[in-house]
Amino acid sequence: MEISGYVPHGPSSFSSFRAYLRALAQTPARLARRAGSVSTSYDEMSGVRARSGSDMQKTLRWFDLVGLGVGGMVGAGVFVTTGHASRLYAGPAIVISYAIAGLCALLSAFCYTEFAVDMPVAGGAFSYLRVTFGEFAAFLTGANLVMDYVMSNAAVSRGFTAYLGTAIGVPAAKWRFTLSALPDGFNQIDVVAVVVVLTITLIICYSTRESSVLNMVLTAVHIIFIMFMIILGFCTGDWKNFTEPADPAHPAGFFPNGVSGVFNGASMVYLSYIGYDAVSTMAEEVKNPVKDIPIGVSGSVLLVTVLYCLMAASMSMLLPYDLIDPEAPFPAAFRGKWESNLIGAGASFGILTSLLVAMLGQARYMCVLGRSSVVPAWFARVHPKTTTPVNASAFLGILTAAIALFTDLNVLLNLVSIGTLFVFYMVANAVIFRRYVVVGTTNPRPTLSFLCSFSLTSIIFSFIWQFMPPGKLRAFMLCVTAAIAISMLQIFHCMVPQVRKPEFWGVPLMPWLPSISIFLNIFLLGSLDRPSYVRFGVFSAVAVLVYVFYSVHASFDAEGSGSLSQKNGEIHKESAQEESNDPRLAV
Repeated sequence: MEISGYVPHGPSSFSSFRAYLRALAQTPARLARRAGSVSTSYDEMSGVRARSGSDMQKTLRWFDLVGLGVGGMVGAGVFVTTGHASRLYAGPAIVISYAIAGLCALLSAFCYTEFAVDMPVAGGAFSYLRVTFGEFAAFLTGANLVMDYVMSNAAVSRGFTAYLGTAIGVPAAKWRFTLSALPDGFNQIDVVAVVVVLTITLIICYSTRESSVLNMVLTAVHIIFIMFMIILGFCTGDWKNFTEPADPAHPAGFFPNGVSGVFNGASMVYLSYIGYDAVSTMAEEVKNPVKDIPIGVSGSVLLVTVLYCLMAASMSMLLPYDLIDPEAPFPAAFRGKWESNLIGAGASFGILTSLLVAMLGQARYMCVLGRSSVVPAWFARVHPKTTTPVNASAFLGILTAAIALFTDLNVLLNLVSIGTLFVFYMVANAVIFRRYVVVGTTNPRPTLSFLCSFSLTSIIFSFIWQFMPPGKLRAFMLCVTAAIAISMLQIFHCMVPQVRKPEFWGVPLMPWLPSISIFLNIFLLGSLDRPSYVRFGVFSAVAVLVYVFYSVHASFDAEGSGSLSQKNGEIHKESAQEESNDPRLAV
């Protein structure tokens, strides 16, 4: 669909160095045209998807999605982050940390589900933001998501080495060797992690269906081990460990580091819920998206939250929090006993399923970034025989393996949580915006004003919580800020009508639940440490530079060739013909 006054340009911006210099000179105009350019559900499911060549085969049902969700989440959380979060922050209250993180994840899952049912494509959050806030916001989010997946997968693969060593009675230190020439945190070489990542890369390149079957088998075995660990903890543990540390000099009680420690712990373990996001990227390969996606996404989050809380309680009963091993908390509780080997084996299965699902998700994100021309279109290719995004899978698998080879687990965990929270925050904003705004028809200012004001109020609440000393003044300020936020939400609910009703599945209690998700994500963001924000700032700055010097010109070229549309507030509402041709409705 042509835009009045726009003439498609000639050669590619990257055809020669001179052409690229000419493109750079036009950067301001191209940014103005492309950065806020939005897509539509129809575009995402037809023209954009067609850029991959072959279609991904629709082979997944709701039980596959639940299996992928459970497999993707259980492993990273309990077996990698729980020890760190309990020992350093929450103590025995790690159980509550998981419940808070689970509530936050469930609310975010509702937002993801509404988009995924309406627009069953592989792009996940990238596609959802592209149809609401435009190309630049989508690219910034997609870049953070891919980085989060790569970093978390590298962290989890190194965790696999620790648990495999426990299972066979060989310490992880003997599996790794040190290069003194490298700085601390990057000098422990882990070859086992590399082998695992590359093996899984080959599997996901071969077939999605077979990957799902393998995941179901590994997850079933893993659940048996989980139930064994839960029963073992409750039967052999001691209730006094919920309140008494091993060293009397350490803080005692169920909340040894106070309520702030619980939320700091929740921020760290939130990494474990990144798995359901991977499930949403499988939407393009689901047989019946309307039925299967809501069950698969929300059901897996609920099931995993219950498992996490039970396992965290079991771990807290086994040992005082100050004796928990941050690297391998469960096996360390039975060091020298047969249970330790068995738990190590179970954890190894869990980490394999987590890696499998997350690497499926990261490849599909990269594939859709390629379809949208913000990264090279080479990443978008779907192999006609395997019907999988082989190029994206192979590239990200090799990158993950390279990071896992050198980088310490602690370094990686600090780099991941903030990006995950930011993405979930953006999707919650996007689902409200999409319900209340049709670009080109509805005035977006009331909705944007509400979203900005509510976010600002949530940030102020988080600052007061983090930096004001405890006392009556702090409690008063928190109550006032909360009252302002609730009043703002109620006024928006009463004054601004919804203009788009979900045809198949929608977030209930709109706009309350997505707004609570916005608040919780901001609150958890406020619990993270300074290095996390430095990482986020540096990586986001790099992403902006990539967008300015490459992505905006590549997408401008794609628009000129007719591969991408440009709807910047002038045209957005899908036509009746588009809706009648919606491929989702033919499922």
